[in-house]
Amino acid sequence: MTKPYRTSITHHVDGKPHVYGYDLTKLAGNKSFTAVIYLILKGEMPDKNSEKMLDGMLTIAIDHGVEPSSTVAARNVYSGGSPLQAAVAAGVLAFGEYHGGAIEESMNTFKKYESEGAKKLNEDFKKKGKRVSGFGHRVYSTDPRTERLIELAKELGFYGKYVKFALEVEKELTVGSKKLPLNIDGIFAALLLEMGFHPKSGKGFFIIARVPGLVAHVVEESLREKPVRRLTEKEVEYDGPRPRK
Repeated sequence: MTKPYRTSITHHVDGKPHVYGYDLTKLAGNKSFTAVIYLILKGEMPDKNSEKMLDGMLTIAIDHGVEPSSTVAARNVYSGGSPLQAAVAAGVLAFGEYHGGAIEESMNTFKKYESEGAKKLNEDFKKKGKRVSGFGHRVYSTDPRTERLIELAKELGFYGKYVKFALEVEKELTVGSKKLPLNIDGIFAALLLEMGFHPKSGKGFFIIARVPGLVAHVVEESLREKPVRRLTEKEVEYDGPRPRK
């Protein structure tokens, strides 16, 4: 009889939890959290360079200030009286196409067009009137997080065809002085492809990286701010109908 669920990820042997055959009670204290994240999402233990590359990615994306929509959402939901887990979940739900949620699409795009070239990608997206995911940032003309991850990629052996292709696309998307920089989603996408991860796991890496930051902001909200966050009338411009009879 077929059982309702199947998994190749986790099982128990002699009362101990195992992930892809590795005893978690033996990994604890012997392997880093980053290494085990790599293991559970890829099914194999990373080598030292892969572990260091992924660790750099998770570190650099752990937080990006109070301004992003995910952080605002988390803090506002907490201020309304919801528990920490609901507030953090609200922050995660704010990840979307324009904020942390474009990694999977970028990975698929890079895989599809890497052999065809950046010019072909740009032409196709222009014809469809579509925006190329993984490029552009409201704050940065050049994303310093991307620059640092590229440095690490060169140092650790991950400056391969997908990272180079992403930088070619960045050049192709530059029009005059207007630059659409390779952003955190785009460089994550390229590096995850270099490391052999499936695109379906792409968004997950950003969520894993950013959740500790969301937790920190919710805790700070609980300790420093009064409930309930609310805009004042001076902060809102009303442009609807005037009073009617």
